[in-house]
Amino acid sequence: MQAIIIDDELHCRDVLQMLLARYCPEVTVMASCAGPDEGLNAIEKLQPELVFLDVEMPGMNGFELLEHCTRRSFAIIFTTAYDQYAIKAIRQSALDFLLKPVDKDELIQSVRKAFSQAHQTVPRVDNLLEFLHRHLQHNERIALPTVEGLRMMPVKDIVYCESEGGYTKVFLQHQGKPALICRTLKEVEDTLRDKGFFRVHNSYLINLSYMYKYIKGDGGEIIMSDGKSIPVSRNRKQDFLTRIERL
Repeated sequence: MQAIIIDDELHCRDVLQMLLARYCPEVTVMASCAGPDEGLNAIEKLQPELVFLDVEMPGMNGFELLEHCTRRSFAIIFTTAYDQYAIKAIRQSALDFLLKPVDKDELIQSVRKAFSQAHQTVPRVDNLLEFLHRHLQHNERIALPTVEGLRMMPVKDIVYCESEGGYTKVFLQHQGKPALICRTLKEVEDTLRDKGFFRVHNSYLINLSYMYKYIKGDGGEIIMSDGKSIPVSRNRKQDFLTRIERL
């Protein structure tokens, strides 16, 4: 089976290619692409039977790449570093994924499944894109008022929100300084509740996609992807655990 790898991280591409050579000799890697534009060109030019596709890449994520791809008659194995909503969308569409760092046994199993999916993935990809458009709205931006005026924020870049009296601090991915919003946390929660966010504490609203792990305790605490520790209040613990079980 001829394959290409599309991932903006060189280390991830090299490790995956090494694992394939060692444990999946039936897969021949024709190209290792450092970004979505290079990946699109490789798909059109090389016509692979299998594509290993990173979910999060700068400029264009894996889902957006598929929207721009005119040829989709190949098996897809997504790779992701723990994005719950990406995983939910992928599972919903009966496609396969690997969590980073890639486990060799899971890789072997995914490659075996890919043999039966080759040349039959167009309906599944279409279902995935339809699901994203209907439920995840991954390119959606919202307008939130600051003291300087309205600020447009990509929903997917909001990591968590913290109450600051009658205001709310919004922490964005790759930005150290939070934005101060002229809305209460309850008002922000009403805007974001159905977009993958959950109020885990009177003072905190989190984007579940950026949750790294949950540590048990009286209420427990959540470690976010940026290392921030966020408490879970006792009266919200059960609702929170029920919510993440549905992811």
